[in-house]
Amino acid sequence: MAGPDPHAAPKLRVLVFAGSLRAESLNRKLAALAARHAAALGATVDLVSLRDLDVPSYDADREAAEGIPPGAQELRRRLTESDAFIIASPEHNASMPGHLKNLIDWTSRFRPQPFDGRHGLLLSASPSMAGGNRGLWALRVPLEHLGARVFPDMFSLAMAHKAFAGDDIAEPALRGRFEKCVAAFLSLAEAAKHYPCIKRAWVEFLGEPAGAGADRVDPLP
Repeated sequence: MAGPDPHAAPKLRVLVFAGSLRAESLNRKLAALAARHAAALGATVDLVSLRDLDVPSYDADREAAEGIPPGAQELRRRLTESDAFIIASPEHNASMPGHLKNLIDWTSRFRPQPFDGRHGLLLSASPSMAGGNRGLWALRVPLEHLGARVFPDMFSLAMAHKAFAGDDIAEPALRGRFEKCVAAFLSLAEAAKHYPCIKRAWVEFLGEPAGAGADRVDPLP
């Protein structure tokens, strides 16, 4: 039997998590679906629960006295071991969940900046007709501010409490659009990993030099 090809490019490593803590969250179901599809396309997937990344409210005095909490340290470790990330986030009052923003704020305190230069795909699921899309637009802001290369297309699953059939999206056309979105994102992230010229072109398209977000963080309040 032939062994592994020594010249084969290493698999794309993708971190996947939901921005919800609830066990029966629709976004946890969507994150799990994205993880399965990414794995089927050949990626090495790290699916993590937000409960494993739990952090207290950001407090500069606490950071000075105790350092950065374990939940943010775990997210940094998983980010740095990955080439890209996928977040399926709920929408809270037309914005991102506060606990997710808080986790991003804590993780932004590390140097080098773990979000900088990593490709991200944003997904959402909501019982509303908008599918949580407004929350994703809010979530893009801190991630792009920190240097993440957030994929232009975002997938929002409207009426999500009725959209699933078991663990998959019921409607074939909608399921196809979801799978196409994930596949297109993985293709771009893989191209950026293996072909530096593609990464440079993508960075130039976004209008910012690589590394510009490495040390960018809001000053301490």
